[in-house]
Amino acid sequence: GVYFRMLMIGYLEGIDSQRGIAWRCEDSLALRRFLGISLSEETPDHSSLTRIRDRLPLSVHEEIFQYILFVIESHGLLKAQTVGVDSTLLEANAAMKTIIRKDTGEDWKAYLKRLMREEGLLQDGDADPTDEDLRRFDKQRAKQGKKKVSNDEWVSATDPSSRIVKMKDGRTHLGYKAEHVVDLESEVILSATVYPGTDGDSETLLMSVVAAQDHLDDSSCGLQIEEVVADKGYHANETLASSEELDLRTYIPEPKSQYPRRWTEKPVEHQRAVVNNRRRMSRAKGKGLQRERSEKVERSFAHICKTGGARRTWLAGLDKINKRYLIVAAARNLG
Repeated sequence: GVYFRMLMIGYLEGIDSQRGIAWRCEDSLALRRFLGISLSEETPDHSSLTRIRDRLPLSVHEEIFQYILFVIESHGLLKAQTVGVDSTLLEANAAMKTIIRKDTGEDWKAYLKRLMREEGLLQDGDADPTDEDLRRFDKQRAKQGKKKVSNDEWVSATDPSSRIVKMKDGRTHLGYKAEHVVDLESEVILSATVYPGTDGDSETLLMSVVAAQDHLDDSSCGLQIEEVVADKGYHANETLASSEELDLRTYIPEPKSQYPRRWTEKPVEHQRAVVNNRRRMSRAKGKGLQRERSEKVERSFAHICKTGGARRTWLAGLDKINKRYLIVAAARNLG
């Protein structure tokens, strides 16, 4: 109980690191009372959070999340008929300078030295180039359009689960993708899942919605998701067709194209799903739901990632990150 409360304190106080959470709990009388720890007792060390997290499986964290959904529903605050879905990028606890090549195991400096030898800029017996020489050579490659860093060729040595992604501010960083499924009526997060940063939105949409429905079923809420609202990045023929198979009505804008769609050699189910989704989006209800999604789902990211301190993770590995992120989302639901 103390472990989960301390993770919630991290969100409520906007603290991202476990060391910061442990120090804050030790320093505050109010938080000591919340944790049930007297002044004569020592609060848990940050290493205790690590040991308990490693011992408890992800399923236990999901039970805590589902229990809070049950509490919310018992007060009549949960509707869950129409949900909004969106994603954002999280910074991984790994730097770009830690990446190595999958085929040779070279780090970035060794890779640049090999390229300099191949181009004749570095001969056998020459002194090793300095860091400034390597940076100058790397900048020249970037100007020539030769500098490319692919996830197919590179992996982080410290966090292999992370992926090379481009953040919203234009920086290239190792990161993950967090996806929220939010009840548009109550703004409660029904599912908060962290995926590899390169997973496409259309690939993870149904997985997140199914996870949200599982959370509702396991919390004995008796509610059923009927409508899914997302932005145009989630639009894909297969995703729309699969949604109809699950009896989900989608409200996803269709990306603009200068060419008309051709349905030759494509399943009839795909065409029917796309046309039905297009028809729903042309109505006033579809446009209104998009406005609600952009307001309420983005607000959940502002609460968790900006003021809640979860934009950058200090953990490595999808399993550990999902444990921490799920409890942060549960704390946001309580708020």
